[in-house]
Amino acid sequence: MTTNVVFGLLRVAILVAALEAANGEIADYDVAAANTYVWIGQGLLGFVLLWGTNELAERVRSGDVVVDLYRPWNLQGALLAEDVGRGGFAFLTRLAPPVVFGMVLFPFQFPQTAVQWPLFGVSALLALVISFGFRFLVEVSSFWLLDNRGLYGFWTISSGLLCGLTVPIAFFPEWARDVLWLTPFPAVLQAPIDVFLGHGDWVKVIALQAFWAVVMLAIGHFVLQRAVRRVVVQGG
Repeated sequence: MTTNVVFGLLRVAILVAALEAANGEIADYDVAAANTYVWIGQGLLGFVLLWGTNELAERVRSGDVVVDLYRPWNLQGALLAEDVGRGGFAFLTRLAPPVVFGMVLFPFQFPQTAVQWPLFGVSALLALVISFGFRFLVEVSSFWLLDNRGLYGFWTISSGLLCGLTVPIAFFPEWARDVLWLTPFPAVLQAPIDVFLGHGDWVKVIALQAFWAVVMLAIGHFVLQRAVRRVVVQGG
């Protein structure tokens, strides 16, 4: 949590400096909106677990995944349920503290209507499911790659920029914004932040997130079914 807050302070300093150089506003972001974007993003980072543990990939490499596949459950569903439970705990320990820190110490843009608060909760939950879908696909790739650390490293480097963590997607050139919003990446971080700030049509944003949540889970289910046909047990 301390590291999260320190990085938040650095990001706030950079964004505020950029806004001051641009006469105080860039793409509907003033100082208050930029501070809110940073602290909500820092909180969501641990809640959606953008960068996971790669535990399933380790179990594939060791062969322990065979035990998971023999259990009377759906592996993807079980891992999703576990991730939602983790997210509930992370809401209190990883999301709330940096957001409260930002609210107390910095100019903050609160939702203009009361309905935005529960809508933000719905959007954040959908973002968690989509993030799980991404992480699940990265981990399941180990059924083919055996060692997926290269792919995991690429995801770690690229996801922050594509999901709207590094800078708001509104700061991108128009063509890049249009392309990114055709992908599920903004639905992981930028979408719930937009719902909280009131940027754009919240109905459209949440509907888009729900669509990508279903698509990502469906792709994960299909890939898992293909993967179990070629289980390679190492070391025994």
